[in-house]
Amino acid sequence: MRRFDMRLPAVVRLDQENEFQTETQNVSARGVFFYLDRPVPAGTPCEVTLTFPPHITLTDAVRVRFTARVIRVESPLPSLRVGTAAMIEDYEFLRSTGSTDFLSALQRGVTN
Repeated sequence: MRRFDMRLPAVVRLDQENEFQTETQNVSARGVFFYLDRPVPAGTPCEVTLTFPPHITLTDAVRVRFTARVIRVESPLPSLRVGTAAMIEDYEFLRSTGSTDFLSALQRGVTN
């Protein structure tokens, strides 16, 4: 599965009380890698909401909410940011005017 380096602003929600503003490092059709300020145990469910800009979607900006599960956490050294990999289990488009074929395009490698 091809990963695309995408530094996009994201909101990660672990539960009702823990929501973080962050950025992604990369995204694929099956997963997303982002940074948090603390480690989260593998297996933790999360929601990741981000907006794919028009130059990626080849249409309007598309907001997507991923339901995901943390599968890997990288050591925070040398920085304080903790790299977190999450496997996407489900997704929903938060805007009806966006491209519903966006994840299919990611799978095919169309992101110019």
